[in-house]
Amino acid sequence: MNPCLFSLACFLIGLLFGSFLNVCISRLPRRESVVGGRSRCPACGATIRWYNNIPLVSWVLLGRRCRDCKAAIPWRYPLVELAVAAWFALVASGSVQAALEGAHAPLSAETWASIVVGGLGAAILGFLLIGLMVMDWETMLLPDAFTLTGILIGMVLTFVRAAFLGPHEDQVLLTRGHVQLTSPGGVTDHGNLFFTGPEAMVMGRVAAICGAAFLLLAIRWGYRAVRKREGMGLGDVKLLAMIAAFLGFWPAIVAFFIGVLAATVYALLLLVRGKANTTTKLAFGSFLCVGGLLAAQFANRLIGLYIAILR
Repeated sequence: MNPCLFSLACFLIGLLFGSFLNVCISRLPRRESVVGGRSRCPACGATIRWYNNIPLVSWVLLGRRCRDCKAAIPWRYPLVELAVAAWFALVASGSVQAALEGAHAPLSAETWASIVVGGLGAAILGFLLIGLMVMDWETMLLPDAFTLTGILIGMVLTFVRAAFLGPHEDQVLLTRGHVQLTSPGGVTDHGNLFFTGPEAMVMGRVAAICGAAFLLLAIRWGYRAVRKREGMGLGDVKLLAMIAAFLGFWPAIVAFFIGVLAATVYALLLLVRGKANTTTKLAFGSFLCVGGLLAAQFANRLIGLYIAILR
């Protein structure tokens, strides 16, 4: 398939998913079902006809206004659709590039699985992060329907990738020499003790999720002990754990670093302009989502560059 056509197809699919994401953004914070009931105008409550609900196109043709009450349709709707579409196209382009780089030789099943599952995981992660970013910015809420479900999806994708690992691939050697087992019979193993590739991958991802969650929990507890009030919600903890479920521990730390940096710059701008004080609450989850999106694209390169500098 032509790479440009494939990216275009993913862009169009992204518009459809972006339209559905707008439904999630509008309903999940209010604990409403995202699968039942037709879309309605938030101003007048009129049911939106299917031909008035075509991503981007209907927004333009309607002149950015509801057909029934003429109320303005918020810019959030087309921007979310465009963001998801652009993300899907970007992920598709990266996956095609990865496949083309190995075109000079037949790709193994493990490599294909890595490319396909990696691209699918990146697309799903972007969908979730864009939705959570907007929801947290508008409502200061990070629904479990996205964060906890995202952790589950990330683990399922990890299991799938682990199932396609080749023999001895990614296995971790723990020790060499004699291993004395204390079970009945006094068995002595003269070989090596190691985790198989699938064991190492799955256990490593579980450890990444727990480590990321514990990091933010420790910060949350420390802030509460010092300031005697809450400074970070549990939604942020689940969000960083979700990022770790898809990307691993160190990319999640990169996402956290970017999120903290972006939130700090934004807070300073608000303070300078007199629009905030030291007790003003920020939608930190939104900044963490931005960090997650950037980490999904650049974390491995940034980590590699950092390691090279240390050497």
